[in-house]
Amino acid sequence: MQVDILNISGAKTGRTIDLPEEIFGAEPNNHVIYLAVKQYLAAQRQGTHKVKTRAEVHGSSKKLHKQKGTGGARKGNLRSPIYKGGGTIFGPKPHSYDFKLNRKVKDLAKISALSYKAKENAIVVLEDLALETPKTKQVAAILKSINVADKKTLFVTPEHNDNVYLSLRNIPSVKGSSLSDVNTYDIVNASVLVFTESVAKIFSEEQAN
Repeated sequence: MQVDILNISGAKTGRTIDLPEEIFGAEPNNHVIYLAVKQYLAAQRQGTHKVKTRAEVHGSSKKLHKQKGTGGARKGNLRSPIYKGGGTIFGPKPHSYDFKLNRKVKDLAKISALSYKAKENAIVVLEDLALETPKTKQVAAILKSINVADKKTLFVTPEHNDNVYLSLRNIPSVKGSSLSDVNTYDIVNASVLVFTESVAKIFSEEQAN
């Protein structure tokens, strides 16, 4: 898959880069994408929900009346779940919602998500940014020049860059990420992917090796 490299003004630089067909032209697997997204969202849940059982609520432990001979139902104490303020039966307890996915499944899910973006022509390659200080206004202008300012965008750099990250942080529709931190959910959740030229070269070089 051949993609034009754009400069910060949104114009073609005259250079192109080949993104490997093994990744960006692969046949997508919808099920592994579903599993990867489900696992990511499950891991975000805090799982801190908690209710008190009858052993934990306040109240007397005295039996309300004798077991037999009253003509009424047998009762325990005020902590019983049938009374207001009593404990909860089978209520939620703190636990993790995360579950394990094999590395090969995660990799296949990421490849499938990238392949979908390639089919949708939703991948932009931008020449590397050289920001000496964080400049949100400057980066916003660049995004506008490459026609992604009004789209939900995942901006990928080869490694964490504080200046780029801080520049993108105040733009609501854009998420900045280093290549190693990109996950399937981020790819699926974005309308367009913006790779810096260095990121695109990493894909090409890794596939060549």
